[in-house]
Amino acid sequence: MNSIATENYRYNLPEELIAKYPLAGRDQSRLLLCKSGTIEEDSFRNLANHLESNDMLMFNDSKVVRARLIMRKETGALIEILCLEPYYPISFEKNFASVKPVRWRCLIGNLRRWKSGRLATTIEEGGRTVRLEADKMEREGDEWIVEFSWDDKTLSFSEILERAGKVPIPPYLNRDDEPLDADRYQTVYCKSEGSVAAPTAGLHFTPAVIESLARKGLLSDTITLHVGAGTFRPIKSPEVRDHEMHTEHFFVSAENIKSLLTGRVIAVGTTTMRAVESIYWAGVSIIEGRMNHISGPSVGQWEPYRHNRVIDKERALEAVGEYIETTNSGVMSAKTSLMIVPGYRFRVAEGLITNFHLPGSTLMLLVAALAGERWRDIYDYAIERRFRFLSYGDSSLIIP
Repeated sequence: MNSIATENYRYNLPEELIAKYPLAGRDQSRLLLCKSGTIEEDSFRNLANHLESNDMLMFNDSKVVRARLIMRKETGALIEILCLEPYYPISFEKNFASVKPVRWRCLIGNLRRWKSGRLATTIEEGGRTVRLEADKMEREGDEWIVEFSWDDKTLSFSEILERAGKVPIPPYLNRDDEPLDADRYQTVYCKSEGSVAAPTAGLHFTPAVIESLARKGLLSDTITLHVGAGTFRPIKSPEVRDHEMHTEHFFVSAENIKSLLTGRVIAVGTTTMRAVESIYWAGVSIIEGRMNHISGPSVGQWEPYRHNRVIDKERALEAVGEYIETTNSGVMSAKTSLMIVPGYRFRVAEGLITNFHLPGSTLMLLVAALAGERWRDIYDYAIERRFRFLSYGDSSLIIP
């Protein structure tokens, strides 16, 4: 891994350009276009005008869960628990469906006030009161394993979160969640519960925009990558190579493989980009016999940068398709901590639709990996013309 200074990917983001709230209409956002060496802008609702028929748009259909729980100690102290991913049952589907106690990997706010004992909160449900309790089990780095139990076995854990939890809007918005966030911090096509942060590039899409893309002959498909809180984790080290990338779960179907072998792939969002590129590397591990058949494929943070062999996209993706067919699973479950930084060679995606990201973040590095040094021109243009930044901000289409 070559030396990359984090400082080289920072820029001055004026506070007033951070979009604290979404626009009245999803597709009213502005669209910065970086194509064929030029930078210009249009309205997002005109996205179809800037893509080609038979382009394949890949979306992340993960759904944000109400993962923030505010619990109270008997002393009255408030503790915030952010659920990151299931620990037991480890399957998202089984965990959400469970009516028995479940365990999650969590981040805990105001941890110093929770030295021992159970936390509790109550939910009003159909004229009765349901008690939800949390018990801190063990520590794993910055995270804790927390067990949740409740006294109404007619409710699944998914239903408990829906009633007791808060929408985990990004910390940089510096506000509590509000009723509008329940709708606007989800994409219109979300369906697979599991994210604690929205795949925000998709927030601009409306049924009308999607219909306009189809009318032009564009193709589309959805993949699932559950976005973790690590997406907000800043790079604190001076050198990028010293940053530990978070791990996220993604799921690949046989239909996804067919889609990725059809047309020019445009990733809708950095999470989709990481997912489709990780599929390639999962295929490489299958071809080379390095995959763990018990836990499934797991793509390491720096794996691409240590790999010298050239395996073409078709062969790698077909290997994943054959694996899915052989296991009769229909879907391959995998994990990725892939960190895409300048110097990375993209294997699957040829374009990206994305918002404007925090200075010096892993998302900023991904954009720079795709756009090259033009990332500075893109961000200078956006700042000079007062584009709206971050999760609820404007959008961009980058095709090198």
